[in-house]
Amino acid sequence: MKAAMYSKNGSPEVLEYRDAPDPTLGPDQVLIRVKAISIEGGDLLNRRLVPPPSFPHIGGYQAAGIIEATGSDVTGLSVGQHVVAFNWAGSHAELFCVPTHYVYSLPESLDFELASTIPVPFGTADDSLFEFGGLAAGETVLIQGAAGGVGIAAVQLAGRAGATVIGTSSSDERLSRLRSLGMDHGINYRSEDIAERALELTGGKGVDLVVDLAGGNAVDDLFKAVRYRGRIAVVGASSGDLPSFGFFDIIRKSLTLAGVSFGREMHLPRVHRMLDGLIDEVATGKLHMPIDRTFPLSEAAAAHWYAEEAHPFGRVLMIP
Repeated sequence: MKAAMYSKNGSPEVLEYRDAPDPTLGPDQVLIRVKAISIEGGDLLNRRLVPPPSFPHIGGYQAAGIIEATGSDVTGLSVGQHVVAFNWAGSHAELFCVPTHYVYSLPESLDFELASTIPVPFGTADDSLFEFGGLAAGETVLIQGAAGGVGIAAVQLAGRAGATVIGTSSSDERLSRLRSLGMDHGINYRSEDIAERALELTGGKGVDLVVDLAGGNAVDDLFKAVRYRGRIAVVGASSGDLPSFGFFDIIRKSLTLAGVSFGREMHLPRVHRMLDGLIDEVATGKLHMPIDRTFPLSEAAAAHWYAEEAHPFGRVLMIP
């Protein structure tokens, strides 16, 4: 098979497109013929910072395709079935070998490209808002980094749950697009003070929940923006820089702080039920993920560069 792989950490140029052995199928795994790959934030972070466990290493979290073979112990999944799947590595290839607990069935009517964007962005957003964030109808949520894939999903999920949605982004044009997806108020963090504007929008009270999708780049502003006894859900570290805050930042406002690592939850039955519902809503047009640009897998380095540096609105895909 062909795959995009790397042997050392670094910029997108470390990615090489070349031949690789077909994956070896285990008894509880399925082999997927990949039709579309969604580049996730973790793919970029791993390529830059996490030493590859083998040489060369095929990166990538998520892809959609058709099951080509099943292991001897597999039940409930069959050859020819349309699926989207997650794994900690391996999606940047023509074939993707995945444990069954990370495989999610698709209706055949759902386009593979759109399907490839669902589990990590929508699932992370859902968990950040509800499982860990405790968002309820009538509350106000501040989504920091709302124009990325998880942010776009969070805007839609929070709005339909009856929350007031405040989102931050780097331009008025991106904020306008987010409003069309259900965001109530936008903050351009290049020209506005996040905390000041959030407090103004909440009558000085502060927001009930902050979902930080931008790696803590504005952590001081976010602590100012949240109300007394509010909640903060921290998702990822997209910049690779790890900000810090003191115990008193949490104590003086009696805050609840939750860290969200959705990949560690994706094998659970509750997540399968949740993703089944989200997949159905994307398939029926109730939820939407913009696809900013599509590259051939052979141009993986360019695709990673675009995802990392061009500030795409939505997801960047690769097609084998």
